[in-house]
Amino acid sequence: MARVTVEDCIDKVENRFELVLIAAHRARMISSGSPLTIDRDNDKNPVVALREIAEQTVSPEDMKEDLIHSLQKFVEVDEPEAESVPVVAVPGQQQVTQVNNVDDSAVEFDRMTEEDLLRGLEGLVPPERTDDI
Repeated sequence: MARVTVEDCIDKVENRFELVLIAAHRARMISSGSPLTIDRDNDKNPVVALREIAEQTVSPEDMKEDLIHSLQKFVEVDEPEAESVPVVAVPGQQQVTQVNNVDDSAVEFDRMTEEDLLRGLEGLVPPERTDDI
């Protein structure tokens, strides 16, 4: 890289390794069509990226955040917490008003006997056959 350009950037980004990462990321952004903030002057993308950092037309901190975001495979999204759903009251029992103090042993599920299941299955109608198969 251009020695003068790197030395101009060291006072903006103190760590040379971080400077290389940020400049390379900015050079890739320029290659993908990001608008330039300085004149190109027939320079290649890495030199243009270093000159942008040296002249402070792009923020190194913003470029660092953008680089980190581009490398992340999983971006955590803040989603609202699920609302608590009231418990369905069982007939003959007192309804609980506070969801946090619900006793799980009081919750009953619908139960079906074998006879009810067989009657339900007998009432089902098979789908009509078509010759398309």
